Amino acid sequence: MQKVIVAVTGASGAVYAARVIEKLIELSARVDEVAVVFSENGKRVWEYELNREITFGFPVKLYDNNDMFAPMASGSAGYNAMVVVPCTMGTLGRIASGTSNDLIVRAADVMLKERRKLVLVPRELPYNLIHLQNMVTVTQAGAVVLPASPSFYSRPSTMDELIDTVSDRIVEMLGFTIEHYRWGH
Repeated sequence: MQKVIVAVTGASGAVYAARVIEKLIELSARVDEVAVVFSENGKRVWEYELNREITFGFPVKLYDNNDMFAPMASGSAGYNAMVVVPCTMGTLGRIASGTSNDLIVRAADVMLKERRKLVLVPRELPYNLIHLQNMVTVTQAGAVVLPASPSFYSRPSTMDELIDTVSDRIVEMLGFTIEHYRWGH
């Protein structure tokens, strides 16, 4: 059984976070817990872009971004993987510099120090040099930078299919084998 953290920050792209959470819930036979934490702007963007409240069922547990006593703030809690989706450039920069000023950045720092899976999904464009340098820094520290760049190989015909070209890759990077389009198959 896996324990996964999903952090949602204030960049546009809340739909990617929603789909990842939905897919992890569908994997509840393999997922013991989906720990979800929102930044303040992440909540606002979620409600604005998705026009829905933040409510989930089992196996999701919501945590407050200011709660530094939450289990994910410690390596001993045993989370297997974490994704920050979407990941603001400010969050990515704080992760790159190791400034654990909130639960999201602290949990990411824990994943790096424990050598566990950390996936950062920026949804920004274009990138400036500071963004790129921070991406290099987190990659060198062990994170995976997976930009929210949809693919078109599968010829998606709906918005959901297009979104899944990113969300499926995220779920696989978290360590789950799922059914989805694969090039050459």
